[in-house]
Amino acid sequence: MRLDDFDPSDNVRDLGSGGGGGGGFGLLGLLPLFLGRGMGCGGIGLIAVIALVYFSMSGGLGGLTGGGNPATRPEVSSGAGVCNTEERRFACQVLASTEQTWAALFSQQGGTYREPTLNFYQRGVNSGCGSATSAAGPFYCPPDQGIYLDTSFFDELATRYGAQGDFAQAYVIAHEVGHHIQNLTGTAQEVTRQQRALPEAEGNALSVRLELQADCYAGVWAAQNRSRLEPGDIEEGLTAANAIGDDTLQREAGGTVVPDSFTHGTSAQRMAWLRRGLQTGDPAACDSFSGPIG
Repeated sequence: MRLDDFDPSDNVRDLGSGGGGGGGFGLLGLLPLFLGRGMGCGGIGLIAVIALVYFSMSGGLGGLTGGGNPATRPEVSSGAGVCNTEERRFACQVLASTEQTWAALFSQQGGTYREPTLNFYQRGVNSGCGSATSAAGPFYCPPDQGIYLDTSFFDELATRYGAQGDFAQAYVIAHEVGHHIQNLTGTAQEVTRQQRALPEAEGNALSVRLELQADCYAGVWAAQNRSRLEPGDIEEGLTAANAIGDDTLQREAGGTVVPDSFTHGTSAQRMAWLRRGLQTGDPAACDSFSGPIG
């Protein structure tokens, strides 16, 4: 994907190892993500048993408007200067591209886009959603409107999961930005409200729909930048989506595939919703809460 002409975004921070602040996000779903069950994290889904995310759709599934004020963050290294490796620079350029794309889409709907912050870290981090290790994969935290990324994840994505290429990396970041869109459109309150009253399996099903919408939003961003795509890019993104489906991850972990435990969607579903965004370029087409999800 050709993004060399984008200056790296300034909305980035380097938290080092264990930077930030927060409560209880951890590895392999053994983590109390739910601070009063009113906040949670949205991740790319590297680990099939990652805990449920809690967003909502009260702002409308196609309506793009602004969100609330982000939580205060500690003072750390920030600005484009932290985009100081090849992988970080590309991530910062992807973020800059998403900022431009979503600002335009929000403006078309009469709204104002507020950019998320991309937080780089190594090995472990504390966020407004709690603490996490790199093994949990990239995630988005609604209270501080932050995307959290240890770029070593990209090596694992390529070597362990066979999802190579720069567009596979871009898809990961764009998916987390998709969670930010859901946060800005008010997604947290309604889904959280509904999940509180539902059995676990039904709450998981809502989480799946949320994740598939974030995949679709990632596709929308790519479609809006179609002229920048290179041969093989779409295949790279679909390979990544396939690799991190709940069924594939559970199967590769050597366990039984348990559909009621899915929180991100099957490989087929994730590819289908990413493809939907790519084909339409329209956020309104990403209504994963109405009708079957495939």
